[in-house]
Amino acid sequence: MTEVAAPMQPRLRRLETLWRGHVFLFDKPPGLPTYGSAAGVRLLLLVAGLELVHLAFSHDTLLAGVNAYALLGIPLPPFWFQAPILLALALLSVRFVAGLQWPEIGLHRFGEWNATETSYFIQVVFVAGVVFPMMFAHRLRMVFAQSSAASILWTTFVPYMFWGFHQEVLYRGMLQTELVRRWGAVVGIIVANALYTFGPQHFYYFFSARSLAASQFASIYAIGLVFAMVFRRSGNLWLVGVMHAIGNSIIAGTFGAIR
Repeated sequence: MTEVAAPMQPRLRRLETLWRGHVFLFDKPPGLPTYGSAAGVRLLLLVAGLELVHLAFSHDTLLAGVNAYALLGIPLPPFWFQAPILLALALLSVRFVAGLQWPEIGLHRFGEWNATETSYFIQVVFVAGVVFPMMFAHRLRMVFAQSSAASILWTTFVPYMFWGFHQEVLYRGMLQTELVRRWGAVVGIIVANALYTFGPQHFYYFFSARSLAASQFASIYAIGLVFAMVFRRSGNLWLVGVMHAIGNSIIAGTFGAIR
C-alpha cells in the first residue's frame, strides 16, 4: 500500500494546480503592502491625475466638448497611440513618482510565481487566446476578410490589449492595493471596483439607454469583481492584466469599441 500511495502524492499535487486558481486558492496568504502612507497618498493622486489625462484626451469626452483637444480645436491623437502611451505613463509614474518598485503593485518576475499561478496563467491565455476566438470565429473571419484587416489589427486589437492592461494597473495594481492597505480587503475591493465601474473608464454608459446602462454596469462590476478577487488572492497583477488585455482585444476587435 505504501509503495502505491507515495508516488501518487506528487501527481495529486500537480492535478490540484489545475483548478486551485479558479477558486481563488493561489497557495499564498494575501498580504498587505509594505510601503508607507506617503507613498500611498502618491498612488491615489497618481490614479486621479492619470484619469484626468485620460479624460482630457479621450474620444469619450470629445462630443461633450470638454477634452483638451476639443477646446484647442486640434484633432485627437489616434487610440492606437494613446493606449500604449498611457500604460507606459502609469508604469513610469509608479516607479519614479510614487517611488515604488513594480512588484509592490503586483508585477512580479515570472521566476517568483508559484505552480498555481503559472498553471492558472497558462489556462487563462489558452481560453482567452484560443477558445474565445473559436467561439467568435465567424465574426472574426468577417473582420479579417476586409481589405483593411492589417489596419484593424493594428488600430483595434493591439491597442485594446494595452488599454486592458492599463486599466488593471490603475484600478487593481494602484488603487485597489492602496485602498485595501487603508481600509481592509472587503471595503477596499468594493470601493475600487465601484470607481472602476462607474468612474472615468465607463462613465459614458450614463448617457446610454437605461436598459443598456444597467446591463453594462452590472457586467462590468461583475467581471471587475472577479479580477479584484484574483488579484487579491494571488497578488499577481500579470494574471488579471493579461486576462483583461486579451478580453478587451477580442471583444473590441469582434464587436466594436467596447472598453
